[in-house]
Amino acid sequence: MEKLGEILRASREFCLTISYNPGYQSVLKDLKQSTRQRFIALEFDYPSEELERKIVMTESHISQEIAEKLVKFARMTRNLKGNGLDEGASTRLLVHAAKLIQSNVHPVTACRSAVAQALTDDPEMITAVNELSASLF
Repeated sequence: MEKLGEILRASREFCLTISYNPGYQSVLKDLKQSTRQRFIALEFDYPSEELERKIVMTESHISQEIAEKLVKFARMTRNLKGNGLDEGASTRLLVHAAKLIQSNVHPVTACRSAVAQALTDDPEMITAVNELSASLF
């Protein structure tokens, strides 16, 4: 057991990772500038269309045709960011929709349940997102 006052040394394998989404933080939860400066920042964007399609197919076992439509649908919702939606459909939401479709839920219903209602509570925006999925399916 180490004595008090000795320095604790991390093993070479030690790694610390934190996740911080500044857009979702409230005034009470925002990191202080001095704390933020102690970390490097990595910004993540959505995967490429090809990679996203592969992810949806792999995770849900859905056909390529349906996966392509879901990815196109997601891209359409992402264009609404800042125009009524705080964010567009994530790859995770697409996988949820694809799994519903794979279990014989109609694609429009799957997109409404797994995507539209997960993105917003605003009735007009839900209608708009539902219209996007109906245009593809």
